[in-house]
Amino acid sequence: MSPTADVSVRLAWGDDVAAVAEVQMRSWRERYAGVLPADVLDSLPPEEFEAGWQQAISRPKEARQRVLVALERATVRGFTATAPSTDADADPGHDAEVTELVVDPAYRRVGHGSRLLHAAVDTMRSDRFSRAVWWVNVDGDDLRAFLGSQGWAPDGGHRELDLHGDGSVVVKQVRLHTDLTREG
Repeated sequence: MSPTADVSVRLAWGDDVAAVAEVQMRSWRERYAGVLPADVLDSLPPEEFEAGWQQAISRPKEARQRVLVALERATVRGFTATAPSTDADADPGHDAEVTELVVDPAYRRVGHGSRLLHAAVDTMRSDRFSRAVWWVNVDGDDLRAFLGSQGWAPDGGHRELDLHGDGSVVVKQVRLHTDLTREG
């Protein structure tokens, strides 16, 4: 008999805040290495990340706002956040959004992302959403391919995020969606 890994996904707890912030900072340092200056990435303030996650995990603004963590044994390896969609064309009673899904760069491609995605979809279904959306960067080919293999597709929505407010760093995104009323 071969050993099996002790991996799971659960709702985040207050004690997970620091670990979630650390995973996000490591991921952002990798993801935005070519977009933001190195000194900015090196000086990401952990206390600001932790404050934001403390609010989202312990005192969410909305009852259907969720943070889930992927665990390997008792260590956070990734997380995802879902909430009612705030898009102008969304029906907040029926449309949910995956606002973040991050796996620690050192622990990718071992199933944490898939487990998080499936748990997020199950959670949004349990919260009685019928559709989910996800904004992804246009250059995020790997993520878009992964999501496409899981039934997500472009719905025609697109936007540009001006990260500094001066046009110096603009991130282009497309919106993907999936039908939550279909199982599998």
